[in-house]
Amino acid sequence: MSEGVNRLSESAAGTGLPDPAALGVEEWVLSAVLWLKLGVEAMGALIIGIGVVVATYQFIRALFSSGIKDYNPIRLTLARYLALALEFQVGADILSTAVAPSWDQIGKLGAIVVIRTALNYFLMREMQEEHQGR
Repeated sequence: MSEGVNRLSESAAGTGLPDPAALGVEEWVLSAVLWLKLGVEAMGALIIGIGVVVATYQFIRALFSSGIKDYNPIRLTLARYLALALEFQVGADILSTAVAPSWDQIGKLGAIVVIRTALNYFLMREMQEEHQGR
C-alpha cells in the first residue's frame, strides 16, 4: 500500500506527471517571478527618474525665461510620469502576490490600488480642467 501512496505523491493530481515540487519547478517559477518583479520595480523607478529630470529641465527653463508665471504644466508633466511609474509598481506588487500571497500582502496590494486609482482620478481631473482652461 505504501508503494501506491508513493506513486500518487510522485504524480501531479493523478495525471501521471511528476510532482512539480519534486522537480524544483515551483522554486524556479518563484525565482523567475521574483526576478521579473525586481525588473518591473526597477522600470518604475527609472520612469520616476526620467520624469524628475524632464520636470527639472522644464522648471529651470521656465525659471530663466521671462513671462512664465504658471508652473502647472510642469507639475502635470511630473504627475504623468509618476502615474505611469505607479502602474509599474502596482504590477510588481501583483507579481509578488501571484505566488503564495499572504493576507498581509493582499491588504497592502489593495491599499496601493486604491491610492493609485485616487491619484489617477485626480490627475485626470486636473488635466481636463487645464485643457478646458486653455
